[in-house]
Amino acid sequence: MASDRVHAALPVPPNQSEEENKEEEKTFGNIFAELESVDLPLGTTIRSIYDDQPNAHKRFMEKLDARIRNHDREIEKMCNFHHQGFVDAITELLKVRADAEKLMGQVTDTNRRLQEAGREVTAQTEEVIRCRIQQRNMATTVEKLQLCIPVLEMYSKLKEQLESKRYYAALKTMEQLEKVFIPRVSQYRFCQIMAENLPRLREEIKDISMSDLKDFLESIRKHSDKVGETAMRQAQQHRTFNSAVAKQASMGHYTKPVYSLNGRTHTHSHNGLMMDDDTGDEEEADEEVLTAQDLVDFSPVYRCLHIYTVLGDRETFESYYRKQRKKQARLVLQPQANMHETVEGYRRYFNQIVGFFVVEDHILHATRGLVTRAFTDELWNMALSKIIAVLRTHSSYCDDPDLVLELKNLIVIFADTLQGYGFPVNRLFDLLFEVRDQYNETLLKKWALVFREIFELDNYSPIPVETEEEYKLVVSRFPFHDAEIEKQDFPKKLPMSQSVPQIYTQVKEFIYASLKFSESLHRSSTEIDDMLRKSTNLLLTRTLSSCLQNLIKKPHIGLTELVQIIINTTHLEQACRYLEEFITNITNVSPETVHTTRLYGLSTFKDARHAAEGEIYTKLNQKIDEFIQLADYEWGMAESDGRASGYLMDLINFLRSTFQVFTHLPNNNNDHASMSGKVAQTACMSACKHLSTSLMQMLLDTELKQISMGAIQQFNLDVIQCELFASSEPVPGFQGDTLQLAFIDLRQLLDLFMVWDWSTYLADYGQPTSKYLRVNPATALALLEKVYRGMKDTSKKNNIFSQFRKNDRDKQKLIETVVKQLRSLVNGMSS
Repeated sequence: MASDRVHAALPVPPNQSEEENKEEEKTFGNIFAELESVDLPLGTTIRSIYDDQPNAHKRFMEKLDARIRNHDREIEKMCNFHHQGFVDAITELLKVRADAEKLMGQVTDTNRRLQEAGREVTAQTEEVIRCRIQQRNMATTVEKLQLCIPVLEMYSKLKEQLESKRYYAALKTMEQLEKVFIPRVSQYRFCQIMAENLPRLREEIKDISMSDLKDFLESIRKHSDKVGETAMRQAQQHRTFNSAVAKQASMGHYTKPVYSLNGRTHTHSHNGLMMDDDTGDEEEADEEVLTAQDLVDFSPVYRCLHIYTVLGDRETFESYYRKQRKKQARLVLQPQANMHETVEGYRRYFNQIVGFFVVEDHILHATRGLVTRAFTDELWNMALSKIIAVLRTHSSYCDDPDLVLELKNLIVIFADTLQGYGFPVNRLFDLLFEVRDQYNETLLKKWALVFREIFELDNYSPIPVETEEEYKLVVSRFPFHDAEIEKQDFPKKLPMSQSVPQIYTQVKEFIYASLKFSESLHRSSTEIDDMLRKSTNLLLTRTLSSCLQNLIKKPHIGLTELVQIIINTTHLEQACRYLEEFITNITNVSPETVHTTRLYGLSTFKDARHAAEGEIYTKLNQKIDEFIQLADYEWGMAESDGRASGYLMDLINFLRSTFQVFTHLPNNNNDHASMSGKVAQTACMSACKHLSTSLMQMLLDTELKQISMGAIQQFNLDVIQCELFASSEPVPGFQGDTLQLAFIDLRQLLDLFMVWDWSTYLADYGQPTSKYLRVNPATALALLEKVYRGMKDTSKKNNIFSQFRKNDRDKQKLIETVVKQLRSLVNGMSS
């Protein structure tokens, strides 16, 4: 109603209709209602006053003033209505004033007294508050210290672990500090210092563990030979034990083995360390043998591996470890320059290699992935190639068969040891076949010295046996059987010399020595038999044959020795079948087995006999040449001395005594006697032919320009002595005049000149019945020209006798005629 009254009191603007005026009144009425309300926001209402029309503000103010005046009148009416009550209230209030002042004094006094009384309480309260604050601070401090103490304790523990080199535990402590403890109190500066220090400590641990690993690698490189020596010794003991067990098993007895290759049982712990299984009883513990692994402390490797694994840098560690081990492998595989001189050099070399790969095998099985089977196989293949090359080179320098045999045994143990650790060793056993050839070569060189010494000490005389015991002793050393000799009474002689049983014994010793190398090579009996036969064949056909050939060529070996050598080789040849039986008994391989190698040493002794026979003929001819060089004919002598030349008689006497040697050989009607007789006949025929040829060459020597008939007569006397020697049967067994035929050429030539039967020679030339069938026209021509020149020279010296000059002239004419005819025959033959 008040608003309506206000609206009615306001003047109506000109030019405004009644409806517009009502609308405006309604609008301002709403605005005032909104202004007077305390719940509505006024911003929108006031904005509408200014935004509706251009003069809205002015009209609003006018209406607002009217509304205010209206409210003032209503207030005044209300105040007038309540004025008396107000006056009464003021009067009552004035009455109360005095009481209020009195009350105020009392309150002030009370306040003063209360303040004085509460001052001490306030002081006590402040002390209490301070104490409570201290208590709260202490509680907070204790709480924070309780959070910090584990951090400090863990850090102290970390320091202790580092000092005691428990790096793996230290890394675990660092991990707990970083992930659990430090984040709880990270706001404190000491924790920040700790956190900043941990990476540095990690690097220190890495460096320290890597340094320990380097020390380990250096130590293991120095002590790998000890590890390898232990492993190889255990492998050898294991091999010996298995051989003993196999032998006992074959005999029907078997006992529990008291030896194992590893010595003790190992299990793997969760961190890869090797743990000993001590579940066995005390007796078994007493029999434990330390293994190669027990000699090495592998904790630096495990520790470093675990540290790098925890630090997330395992690949770096694996790469470094493998690289260093490869370098060490190359160093281990480098042999010493003089390794081939002693077996200890080879043993140290093998020990180092075995020690290296035993360590790698342990690392392979004791860790997870530090080394792999592929890595160890790669190392082994590289090492195997180097080992084979080194052994092939150094074994070639070795000339001692005992050293080669020890090397072979070392290679076998070396191969067995590494094979026990899972490394393939077939190539090593293949290498042993090459070493076997080298061993055989050294054996052949050694036995060559043995054979030479036997031949040098032999007296080349039949073996004398005085008693039955001596005979049995010889027969026990050499398979000799001769019924005729066995029937003879003691003392008696065996046809061969002392070297024969010695040679036979040494061949058997060679077979034994060769067999030693074949042991432990994992080869069949057939292969071993084949190897023995081949090596024995080499001994016979190369070594013994060479020694025999050199012996036969030696200057001090005379005809007697050569004959004895022929007999000796015959006996050795017959003994070859006993050598074959000897090899068969060793290998238990029948000679009838397919592809079995036969002993073909028979050719050795046949060749030696042929060489000895040839040397007999050669030495005889050389001796004949020496005598002939002593010949000193006076080719211009007028008449002969009437007796044979001294050099020729000496030569004939030498031949007689020489051929007596053959007759003094054992004459037992056996093969040896017939063989010696055949050699004697051949030697005698060869000597006569050589003598005849030498005498013929003496006559036809181109340096000899002229010969007198007196010299021809003297030469004829010498040839007659040769013929007498041939007809005296210096060696029995020749039929008829076979031996005299050696001088037939000389005899017919000399008869032609002595009889001067040129007409018969020329008339019968070319006919089979010719008296001078063996005289060659060229030979006759050459000798006739020398005689012709000699006659000329003689006629000049004797020119004081005219009657001789006429005879000489007639003979000269005859000679000239014969020379022409001989030349025509020679020319006819040449054409």
